[in-house]
Amino acid sequence: MNNTEAVITGIGVVSPIGIGKEQFWGSLFEGKSAFKPITLFDTSDLKVRIAGEVIGFNPKTILGDKGLMDLDRATLLLLSAAKLALDDSSFVINENNTHRTGVSVGTTLGSLHSISKFDRESITEGPQYVNPSTFPSTVGNSAASRISIRFQIKGFNTTISTGMCASLDAIDYARDFLKLDKAETILVGSVEDLSIQTFLGLHQLKYLAGIEGEAISCPFDKRRNGIIFSEGATVMVMQSAETAKKNSSRIYGEILGAGSCFDPAKFYRYNPKGRGMIQAMRLALKDARLNPRDIDCIFANANSTKDADLIEAQAIKEVFGVKVPVTAVKSTLGESFSVAGGFASIAALGALNQGIIPATANLEEKDAACDLDYVANKSRKKDISRVMINTFGFNGANTSVILGRHN
Repeated sequence: MNNTEAVITGIGVVSPIGIGKEQFWGSLFEGKSAFKPITLFDTSDLKVRIAGEVIGFNPKTILGDKGLMDLDRATLLLLSAAKLALDDSSFVINENNTHRTGVSVGTTLGSLHSISKFDRESITEGPQYVNPSTFPSTVGNSAASRISIRFQIKGFNTTISTGMCASLDAIDYARDFLKLDKAETILVGSVEDLSIQTFLGLHQLKYLAGIEGEAISCPFDKRRNGIIFSEGATVMVMQSAETAKKNSSRIYGEILGAGSCFDPAKFYRYNPKGRGMIQAMRLALKDARLNPRDIDCIFANANSTKDADLIEAQAIKEVFGVKVPVTAVKSTLGESFSVAGGFASIAALGALNQGIIPATANLEEKDAACDLDYVANKSRKKDISRVMINTFGFNGANTSVILGRHN
């Protein structure tokens, strides 16, 4: 590979705390919570009735009125984030650059609602009577493909479905394409939507906060008892530094390094020794040619589950010691699975550009076993130049990415 620098020149985000980077950053730094009663489906028979829903989402205000009728919620969320990112970057796709423009999207659960709808019609009405317009949305790469179709992108189009690590894996994948000189500009995205099918699955698995404790997202706190599920979409415009300079683009930050390690334990259980977490962080540092002391802040994966937060805290301590500031944005954003790393990446870019580390909310009863330097309950002003973002999944996937200011 060559030494091409991968930089971020455009940001689009549709989240439960705001649409667009300014709303997102403003709400995040103020500590506003994403969690409200669910309106998308009936939860009257469920014990948990809150989530991080994008309330009042109207894609027409971003995408216009045409071509939206047959698109599912996940696709509309992602397309809206893509349009915001392209507008933010002022990157115009044309015949001169379309073949050198690609799409890399992380999503895992985004097709479940469409699959369920299609199967229900097939079973109740008969396969010959299903609505054919529903079928395209049942495949996992549908949302990513719609970006290329709508914005006439003719370069590569890839969907990555690695659960909680998918968005960071999509970033790493896109960076490799730039380094291999297979693209000059890449829309790197992530999406998950809030649907009854996904929510019920998590509810039945007793993975949601509020089933066996308080309905609160409080990473690293003694009261933590599960996740609050959220939805949303992110898209970042990633370009080679050369392309960004040629287009006189604003650069929000640079991808300095990435590391991944698959370390499975029991089904739906994190490895208690955190070996994969430790290895992913160390590989990211090695890739970036940095030492632990060079990292100014860690955006933790911590999602308010008992085992995961403890294992991650111990893994961070193993790699860094206890001095680096740690924050967990899922305390206000919730657990959005494949979007989690996307939200954290955009939060980190805001921190790099504004000199503010967002707080870990609801950290009131500290767990002595999780003894790190947490940015607790109030955002911290700090001039930072390099941050690490962690995503760890209970399927064994572990990915860390390091972002930094571009010199």
